[in-house]
Amino acid sequence: MNIQRELEKRSNNSCELCTSTENLVVLEVQPVKNNGLDGSLLVCGICKEQIEDSDKTEPNHWRCLNDSMWSEHTPVKVIAWRMLNRIRQEGWPQDLLDMMYLEEEELEWAKATGEGAPEENQVVHRDSNGVIIESGDSVVLIKDLPVKGSSMVAKRGTAVRRVSLDRDNAEFIEGRVDGQQIVILTKYVKKL
Repeated sequence: MNIQRELEKRSNNSCELCTSTENLVVLEVQPVKNNGLDGSLLVCGICKEQIEDSDKTEPNHWRCLNDSMWSEHTPVKVIAWRMLNRIRQEGWPQDLLDMMYLEEEELEWAKATGEGAPEENQVVHRDSNGVIIESGDSVVLIKDLPVKGSSMVAKRGTAVRRVSLDRDNAEFIEGRVDGQQIVILTKYVKKL
């Protein structure tokens, strides 16, 4: 049985955040700690778009978290915590956060992307043009880069898909080039 079918069964064919039944997709919770059911949830297209692009976040859409934050499934709780933190300046999300309980390991996972951290403490990754790079984004190399410890040269113009971010250093991202996972300096990439 594939993961989408298992998640549909778990969620009764509805978004695990807002209960919509339209445009359901699997969302893998970043950074990937667990594979399969323990690292994913089923979301609608609207929730997915707002989770992945903070500029499109509509606070009133997330009033649904009043119910879904109590889910028994960790990926659902992690995303609920992140979204409540993103919109907590609205007032009502802070009340939900005060009631919400996460185990220590769940809270660590929820905080892993920097969501909920004070702005001055957040590590923000920016490309060569100053555009913010998020985990899962695609970038293109703007310079030929020799790969340390290898004879490989990552060529200018190479697209690197689904990058992951270094939580501690705003200058480092990771991605796969020619089948090899490498660390890339953000000043040598442009977001696609």
